[in-house]
Amino acid sequence: MDRRSIIKRAGIASILAVGVTACGKKEVAVAAPAVVTGGEAVRWRLASSFPKSLDTLFGAEETFARLVSEMSGGKFTISVHAAGELIPAFGVVDGVQNGTVEMAHTAAYYFFGKDDAFALSCGIPFGLNSRQMSAWMYQGNGLKLTREFYANYNIMNFPGGNTGAQMGGWYRNEINSVEDMKGLKFRVGGFAGKVLERMGVVPQNMPGGEVYQALEKGTLDAAEWIGPYDDQKLGFNKVAPYYYYPAWWEGGPQLEFFINAKAFQALSSENKAIVEAATAFAHQEVQAKYDVKNPTALKQLVAAKAKVLPFSKDIMDRAFKESMGLYAELNESNPKWRKIYEDLAAFRKEQNQWFRFTEARFDNYMQSQIL
Repeated sequence: MDRRSIIKRAGIASILAVGVTACGKKEVAVAAPAVVTGGEAVRWRLASSFPKSLDTLFGAEETFARLVSEMSGGKFTISVHAAGELIPAFGVVDGVQNGTVEMAHTAAYYFFGKDDAFALSCGIPFGLNSRQMSAWMYQGNGLKLTREFYANYNIMNFPGGNTGAQMGGWYRNEINSVEDMKGLKFRVGGFAGKVLERMGVVPQNMPGGEVYQALEKGTLDAAEWIGPYDDQKLGFNKVAPYYYYPAWWEGGPQLEFFINAKAFQALSSENKAIVEAATAFAHQEVQAKYDVKNPTALKQLVAAKAKVLPFSKDIMDRAFKESMGLYAELNESNPKWRKIYEDLAAFRKEQNQWFRFTEARFDNYMQSQIL
C-alpha cells in the first residue's frame, strides 16, 4: 500500500509518520496536519489580560490562534488582542460571559472578587505544583468541577499554560520577618492578597504594565509578577533590588482560555476538537518557554546586582498557617469553593505523598551536585 492510499484511508486523523522501503533504504514520510476544509468560515476574537511585550504569555495566544487556523485550513480564524485593545485586562471575564468577545486568555485568580472559587483553577497559596495541576485538570476532577462552576458564567474553560513555581517578588527593602511585612504596599496577583492581608500586608492588584511606575514613585513597596524572564523585561530590579523566593502563593499557577459557552457549542465537532488540541499544545509550550528562558535571565539579574534571597522560615510558616485558616473559613461560607477545594486538597495530599519519594528527592540531590 503506497503512502497516498494510507493518507486517504486515514480521513481526518493526522498521519505523523509512515515507514516505507525504497531503493533499499528506510524512508519516513511526514504528512501535513489534517485540516478541516468544509463548513462555513468561523471568525472569533480573543481578548488577553496580558500585553504583547510578555511574549511567553501573549505568545500562547498567538500559538493557539495559528494552530486553529492551520488545522482548519484557514476556515477558523481567531484575532488576538492585547490587554486594553478591546477590553481592559481585568474585564475579560465579563466580555466572554456577555458575548462581547468569543474568548479570552487570562489568570482566573484575578477574578476572585466575583467568587473565591475562581482562584482554584489557577493557583492558590500552597496549592499544586505545575505537574500536579495539569494532572488534576486533565486526569483528575479538575476540569469537570471547574467547568461546572464556570457554567454559571456562560464560560467553557481550557488550560492555557503554566509558569511553573514563581519568584516571590521585588522589594525596595529587605524582608526578614513577618513583622517586616506589616504595612507593606505589595502588588500581588489576585487571590494571594487575601492571605497576605492576614499577615498585615496591604495588597494591590494591578496589571503588569502599571507596576514599574508605581514602584519607582514609591506608591508600591514591593511587587511580584512571574519570574526572572518576564520580571527582567519589566525592569523591576532597577527600582526594587531585593528579589525573594519562592512565591509560596504560586507553586504552579495555570493560565486559562475562557470561551463563551454558547459560541463553543455552536462549533462543529471538528472545530471543537481543533480548539481542544490547540489549547493543549499552547498549554505545554508556555512552561517549556519559561524553563528555557528563566535560568539565563536570573544570571543576568544577579550580574546586574539584584539581591536574590529566600523567604525566612518565619514568613513561610506564618503564610502556611494563614492560608489553611482562610481555606477552612471558605469551606464553611462558600459551597462552590468547598466542592472544588476538597477535591483539590485530597489530590494534593496524595500527590505530595508520591512526589516526596521521587521528584523531590531526585531534584534535591541533583541540585546539590556541581555538574
